[in-house]
Amino acid sequence: MSEARDAILARLRAALGDVPADEEPSFARTYRLRGTLPEADRVRLFVERVEDYGASVTVTDDPGTACAAALAGQGARRVVVPPDLHLSLRPPGLELVEDDRLDAATLDALDGVVTTCAAACAETGTIALDGGTGQGRRATTLVPDLHVCVVEAAQIVETFPELLERLEPAARAGRPIVLVSGPSATSDIELARVEGVHGPRRLVVIVRAP
Repeated sequence: MSEARDAILARLRAALGDVPADEEPSFARTYRLRGTLPEADRVRLFVERVEDYGASVTVTDDPGTACAAALAGQGARRVVVPPDLHLSLRPPGLELVEDDRLDAATLDALDGVVTTCAAACAETGTIALDGGTGQGRRATTLVPDLHVCVVEAAQIVETFPELLERLEPAARAGRPIVLVSGPSATSDIELARVEGVHGPRRLVVIVRAP
């Protein structure tokens, strides 16, 4: 593998050998960089796309109560939460386990996780996490089988370029970024669908109403 990689990189260097060092590459950006939908329409489109992926979505002005109802509906009793998750999003009546660098086996034994997010994209139904406040570590959102994620309406942008723009500060700071588009699922060469390979099989999205 290393020899093949070295051969490919050598060919690339040879092909680029006569390119001036100060030459700036140019790309035809014919795709949309900005959306035009008002916030309420962005939220509706986001909900529609997330539901298309098979996730559950609730739009509410009381995300804390919605989180509690979602966890109860999923039969979750022991739930991991980031240490900095706001008290209003911590469901009462459940055993909440703060993530103090829990190992994978411990996380796997828990029923789910509750987090916030960094941003979301309406066109693709994608939720982005960058390790910010209330989002926790990547492991907490990838190992438990159930992920309940709270999204603020103001965090929903229309286009993917806008989502990348929101994530640029985290990327430049070197923080890990996770993009979630529905429950984890993949297919093998025979198109047999397998769920839970790369993350939670169940995704519940709580959108705080605009």
